[in-house]
Amino acid sequence: MTIHIPGLSPLDRRSFLFTASGLGAAVLTGSAQGAEGRPPVTSPRATSGDRVAEPDWEERLTVTVGPKDAQLVGSDDKVLQAAVDYVARLGGGTVKILPGVYKTRSAVHLASRVRIVGSGPDSVIIKEPSHSAKLAEDSDWYDQEVTLAAGHGFRVGDAVCLRTKNADNGSNEVLKRTFVARSGNRFKLDKGLRKNLWLSGKPTASALHALFEGEHVENVVIENLTLDGNRENNENFNGNYGGCVFMQDCNNITLRNVTTRNYNGDGISWQICHDVVVENCHSHDNADLGLHPGSGSQRPVIVGNKLERNGIGVFFCWGVKYGLCEKNLIEANTKYGVSIGHCDTDNLIRNNDILRSGRVGVLFRVDERGKNFAPHRNTVADNRIIDSGAEKGVAVDLQGKLESITIRGNDIRETRGAGERVGIQIGKQIKDLRLEDNEIQGFSTQVSDNRE
Repeated sequence: MTIHIPGLSPLDRRSFLFTASGLGAAVLTGSAQGAEGRPPVTSPRATSGDRVAEPDWEERLTVTVGPKDAQLVGSDDKVLQAAVDYVARLGGGTVKILPGVYKTRSAVHLASRVRIVGSGPDSVIIKEPSHSAKLAEDSDWYDQEVTLAAGHGFRVGDAVCLRTKNADNGSNEVLKRTFVARSGNRFKLDKGLRKNLWLSGKPTASALHALFEGEHVENVVIENLTLDGNRENNENFNGNYGGCVFMQDCNNITLRNVTTRNYNGDGISWQICHDVVVENCHSHDNADLGLHPGSGSQRPVIVGNKLERNGIGVFFCWGVKYGLCEKNLIEANTKYGVSIGHCDTDNLIRNNDILRSGRVGVLFRVDERGKNFAPHRNTVADNRIIDSGAEKGVAVDLQGKLESITIRGNDIRETRGAGERVGIQIGKQIKDLRLEDNEIQGFSTQVSDNRE
């Protein structure tokens, strides 16, 4: 069942295998922490239990999926999941998605050391329309089943988002589960609830899910396919829970040449995920965030993408650090081109085209918790930030108790008339701000400095 993939160059193959095997230059040369002086691995062998040093195999397992003429034939989430699980069980390899339209009623769950590669724009994965139903009976936190009202429209195998109000404090509770068995309107869940779904909280079940989802996986590559969220037929789903691609607690993930479009939520969202690379992707016409490097994510690399007509182009969430956002086209996003805030420090936003943002080109958000939570030590350099906001729009807005921010070498322009527009707006409590070699043209106020 091993098949060579035409068009995959030796360099591409090696790049993937280094990712899939967890190999790294530091490990192979013996320069890992605490290993200085250890002989380098020059001729690795496959050794039982060793997931660090492995040969650069010329060929690994590949399974093809498609509506016809494939090893696994079908056009829904189940056949895609079967391929991922099969390859993962044998230690990793490639799932090749042939041309076709694949409709999903559940997320395709990613697995470690699996590469998913489509056939370019001819491989389209689209979410089925969402629908919702009320729960008809109470379920306690230790239960593993729910009972839905009649006419719910759910099937065994469907992903479901369960939502309710917390009976004690009124907060919103959100659970993602899968229906695995049923009797009438009673459905068994793949996992226990761990939250109370009492009728007093008006609980509902909704057909909302990501198209691809990963939790606690590593060394995954997704390439050359299109994910369509079917926005007009789906309810909004918060980017902390879903998106065309949603990942939680993952490491070493690469998305390359992937289109994520029309999701009623985020295009690509990753939370507490480290060393995520998003390269040459197109995230467009999503209701909320084009790219959502989320809470606690370290060292994201966002390079060469097109982020168009989303709510926000790139949203640095909480505690995103040491990231690179470079050479992206960030255009016509309805709120902000780039937004950066709570504890997002030591990031570089460089050489991007940030065009026609609905409110602000680059926003440094206020964090009311104080100075320790502000996005310090970030650099915005060599970007083209053009035509930001409406009549009172701002190209670069620096808010809160920021320190050690560099705005350098940017072309900041307004071509629609000066109006009441501002090039750079500096808040009252900004410290150690470096404005260097920026070209600012066409605004009624080039720099509005409100520092005390």
